[in-house]
Amino acid sequence: MALFFLVPLCTALITGYFVKQSTDEIAYIAGVFGFICFILSLVLAPWQIQLLLLIVVLLGTNRLLSKQ
Repeated sequence: MALFFLVPLCTALITGYFVKQSTDEIAYIAGVFGFICFILSLVLAPWQIQLLLLIVVLLGTNRLLSKQ
């Protein structure tokens, strides 16, 4: 399994950390960049990880909807 999808994911996590620490306007630009990197890492992730995330989202959604 290729792990090159971890590069944008780590970039997104580091950017998110800097956004939390800063209150400047550059933090908003960095936040957008981090969000794009996060989406890119999900697109580049292997199908096994994408399937696992899909199952987690579906189970989480069912549990949240059944509580109401």
